[in-house]
Amino acid sequence: MFVGRSVALYVLAALCEIGGAWLVWQGVRENRGLVWMGAGVLALGAYGFVATFQPDPHFGRILAAYGGVFVAGSLAWGMVVDGFRPDRWDVIGASVCLIGVAVIMYAPRAR
Repeated sequence: MFVGRSVALYVLAALCEIGGAWLVWQGVRENRGLVWMGAGVLALGAYGFVATFQPDPHFGRILAAYGGVFVAGSLAWGMVVDGFRPDRWDVIGASVCLIGVAVIMYAPRAR
């Protein structure tokens, strides 16, 4: 249950943060306007709340691990939304990051 809930929260956090940043990008760089930017700011704020629901009590551990989720999620977002085609180095780098997430968050340790 712990790992499943944690992974689901990381996916939701990534959708909020990466989606929010993309909306701000669209508002500013693609001249889509204030509504897009405002929606992005709200999504970025939601990301901050989602992270607080992680079952681990350590802020530093949660945010450090989320960094790896962000790397892989950003590449996936680019593929789905912007037609980005990662090369093998992108895939290898994202895989290394996700292995780091697993080690940081889910390694057996004394509680």
